[in-house]
Amino acid sequence: MTAASAPGPSVAVWKFASCDGCQLSLLDLEDELLKVVGAVNISHFTEMTRAHVDGPYDLSLVEGSVTTAHDAARIAKVREMSKTLITIGACATAGGIQGLRNFASVGEYTSTVYAHPDYIATLDTSTPISAHVPVDFELRGCPIDRYQLLEVIMAALAGRSPRIPGHSVCQECKGRGTVCVLVAKGTPCLGPVTRAGCGALCPAVDRGCFGCFGPADTANTSSLTGRLLEENLQPVDASRLYRTFNANAPAFRTESLANDARS
Repeated sequence: MTAASAPGPSVAVWKFASCDGCQLSLLDLEDELLKVVGAVNISHFTEMTRAHVDGPYDLSLVEGSVTTAHDAARIAKVREMSKTLITIGACATAGGIQGLRNFASVGEYTSTVYAHPDYIATLDTSTPISAHVPVDFELRGCPIDRYQLLEVIMAALAGRSPRIPGHSVCQECKGRGTVCVLVAKGTPCLGPVTRAGCGALCPAVDRGCFGCFGPADTANTSSLTGRLLEENLQPVDASRLYRTFNANAPAFRTESLANDARS
């Protein structure tokens, strides 16, 4: 079924500065994806097809952060064409790993990495989509959970609110009977302040949580940092712990800067 002839609401998937991993999560749905495609009109999704139908669109899914002036102008056009706009993944919701540029001068990075930094046209910061246009819902993760994505799509098409958890990874650990790596072994872990969604994969294999899904709704980062420092973690290492996939998420950014001040 082609994009032009498919029935149902029109859906577009857009890429900005990202690795494409969250778009691939949609393709990884396999059997479920066939049902989605049968129910909607995939009007724009270059990861999946070259077919394109001009907007407006009932639903736009946006992956990636805004890192260039061109991106800033393009997301404004996407928002204008979209009835509902949902951002997916750490890049789109928090600026992504490229948000690390926000903690230093971007000129320092370009002069170190590129032989001719004068060829590089980029913004000083990497920012989430919500910093530029109104967003109807943010689905977090690096990458997102594919079944959470399916829930968000179905909720948007049905006109209801998505049922996505806002509690922490700690609750997932308790649900699967995983012993707390922070309490039992003193392993640095962001589980107490990170949003659930991964199924507590890392703690289940005796690794600390890396914060892939960003801050939980009630993240108490200062309390966690106090515990980490009690375990003899140095402030500089605590700062680095918060600066990964969601470094520019407000709760993580604030806490990492506080640890910089302690160093």
